[in-house]
Amino acid sequence: MRQVAIYGKGGIGKSTTTQNLTAGLGEMGKNIMIVGCDPKADSTRLILGGLAQKTVLDTLREEGEDIDLDYILKEGFSNIRCVESGGPEPGVGCAGRGIITSINLLEQLGAYTDDLDYVFYDVLGDVVCGGFAMPIREGKAQEIYIVASGEMMALYAANNISKGIQKYANTGGVRLGGIICNSRKVDGEAELVAAFAKELGSQMIHFVPRDNMVQRAEINKKTVIDFDPTVNQADEYRALAQKIDGNDMFVIPKPMKQERLEELLMEHGLMDI
Repeated sequence: MRQVAIYGKGGIGKSTTTQNLTAGLGEMGKNIMIVGCDPKADSTRLILGGLAQKTVLDTLREEGEDIDLDYILKEGFSNIRCVESGGPEPGVGCAGRGIITSINLLEQLGAYTDDLDYVFYDVLGDVVCGGFAMPIREGKAQEIYIVASGEMMALYAANNISKGIQKYANTGGVRLGGIICNSRKVDGEAELVAAFAKELGSQMIHFVPRDNMVQRAEINKKTVIDFDPTVNQADEYRALAQKIDGNDMFVIPKPMKQERLEELLMEHGLMDI
């Protein structure tokens, strides 16, 4: 079983990328579970066809701790198993605790079955606190992919996430599998992100072009492969799935100092200083 965490700047498209990627892996015949680690609980919407799934924390609040696995786990497209951690009531508590509670409960209820090929953790934003860092801090995820674009703040965030991976590499055994470029149509974007990944000692594992088909599929509450398996964008997600399935490049990243990151951005014309 490969346990994979997807990180990246807030709003960069982690949940969309994760769901389209897992649809591609599911089409390949892989058995997959997605654990949504975002209080918005939107990590499985496209796989479940828009089904408003009750989160782990909401279920525990309403039902108590004596619950069965089918209370919190639903199956969607390609039999992908879906769980949403959820979060605390607004203004109360730490959302990161929801991740810790959810993963521990899933382990207790036997969700991590031997037939699973992949478990994906779709994690909110940057590595900002212990709760959100839990999948890498405690070795729950052995491999990390960072979703980024050629935008400055997306690369800043990716560099910070790499610092978190480096910090926990020896204790949790976590490694960086690569950067997924979710294109924003920035000039020279593929070259910049590839150079950024190389500087970390890693790779740009795939460049996902920007395509309105993604938004059309989302409006219809589906992944692109589910919505229209014949379009070019569906093939892009299939290619990403195949590259991740066959990936054997896992590294402890070498995050850049701020000065070097800014130099890299200047070299590729992203900063005018």
